[in-house]
Amino acid sequence: MNSSKKITGLILAGGRAQRMGGIDKGLIPFHNKPLIESAIERLKPQVDSILINANRNITKYAHYGFPVLMDETPDFSGPLAGFSIGLKHCQTPYLLTSPCDSPLLPTDLAQKMMIELESKDLDLVFASSIENGKIWAQPVFCLMRSNLRDSLKTFLEKGNLKIDNWFKELRSGTVVFDNALAFANVNTPEELKALEKVSS
Repeated sequence: MNSSKKITGLILAGGRAQRMGGIDKGLIPFHNKPLIESAIERLKPQVDSILINANRNITKYAHYGFPVLMDETPDFSGPLAGFSIGLKHCQTPYLLTSPCDSPLLPTDLAQKMMIELESKDLDLVFASSIENGKIWAQPVFCLMRSNLRDSLKTFLEKGNLKIDNWFKELRSGTVVFDNALAFANVNTPEELKALEKVSS
């Protein structure tokens, strides 16, 4: 069975993007098209269906033809709020999350993480990148079992928002990807220009 048929992709576009002057990051142009379009293009072949988590510009995101889900917590409580609403609407055994502002995300993200998750019988696998010999966690790139919904709900109800603290409560692991550029995300207009140059 093609493992992509078991996975729902969730693109996280719900943040405030304060370092971008509060602009909605998913809609910022990258190579003349909104950032989220690059994320959709890269994620779509890896998953069965896509959900978008956004808290503003809902009609613009809806234009892509995928369900748009708003956080149930009204205060921009970070990626875990997006994970939570994604798990609530996930109709497949697995949920794969990715931010809207990493337009070069790995095309084998789902495949590598699924192998790690199933071979070690984990609840959740997140990506890591290697840069200058150092390994960096990329926790918003995450493949999780959809039955973690209650675990996350309980965690958030305790007032916890730190993503790595939730991971510690689970059987979690990571996959290290060699190409650090794949996880480059765009936090300032300067970073966006630099990323356009290296990916053209």
